Amino acid sequence: MSKKLFKKILLLLFVFTIFSFFIHPSVFSWGSYGHKKITRMAVFTLPPQMIGFYKKHIEYVTEHSNDPDKRKFIDEKEAVRHYIDIDHYGEKPFESMPKKWDDAVAKYTEDTLNKYGINPWWTEKMYYRLVGAFKNLDVDKILYVSANLAHYLEDPCVPLHDTKYFDGKTPDQAGIHAFFETRIPELFGDDYNYFVGQAEYIDKPVDKIWENIKSGNEAIDTIFMAWDKLNRQFSDGEKFTFENKGNSTEKVYSREFAQQFSVLINNMIERRMQLAVKTVSSFWYTAWVNAGQPDLSIIENKDISDSLKKVHKEQEELWKTGKIKEKEDNE
Repeated sequence: MSKKLFKKILLLLFVFTIFSFFIHPSVFSWGSYGHKKITRMAVFTLPPQMIGFYKKHIEYVTEHSNDPDKRKFIDEKEAVRHYIDIDHYGEKPFESMPKKWDDAVAKYTEDTLNKYGINPWWTEKMYYRLVGAFKNLDVDKILYVSANLAHYLEDPCVPLHDTKYFDGKTPDQAGIHAFFETRIPELFGDDYNYFVGQAEYIDKPVDKIWENIKSGNEAIDTIFMAWDKLNRQFSDGEKFTFENKGNSTEKVYSREFAQQFSVLINNMIERRMQLAVKTVSSFWYTAWVNAGQPDLSIIENKDISDSLKKVHKEQEELWKTGKIKEKEDNE
């Protein structure tokens, strides 16, 4: 290996390390398992007029519900769409923060909003795109937006996406974010109860978006108190274990630590995943109703177009190579 190439590799490793250190941890959400599980289960809560279409395309919406997380590494505008550090905006942020984007920009500036997360406003935009897609019976857009909207609705169901303390208030709490949204669902998610009842019409979708953010933010203290209590009770040897991940061995939180944490927070993670399932299906249903309840059986057997397949293939290649996209997503 030449000295020039060696220096280039070291530089790339340095840049990646710096990027990994400063990236907002809350851009990692539910984990691939969580998003796919929630989105898949949402399909089964849809009414008869919709479930045929979504079951026909369940593999698509399930697989592509994780696309927004992949885009964070190839689109510099993506990460801020996944969270809102709502408590940055004072002691009573839900009273002071305008729900309308233009009003929020006028009060806090667009730069400030982008710095502390824009999830509720971006989610609202995606919802109205789904309404339009249903009106036009556009298979590509219905499926594409359904999968993406699901992701943005699911993110704030993780309480740590609704606070500036996204990975703890103290150094001892570092790591709690990935533990809450990835480790525990992967350990116990298959045993959770996802029977949440049929999707319901939402009179005020914007209010529902903010309601989920508020309930998430209110759960923060419970999460941190449980973590602190267990940290005092568990030694490092009890808290961690080693598991084989592919060709490597990784240090992870133990099943015993995760079980006790779940007990202390009264199975909050299961309840937040249930909330996410019901929210996703209800938003799909509401968008369909507000589009005039079009007959989805007309397009039930249609596959996505070759052009959309090409878009997904190009995005996958960019994600694998880590290249930044030069234009906006086809959202």
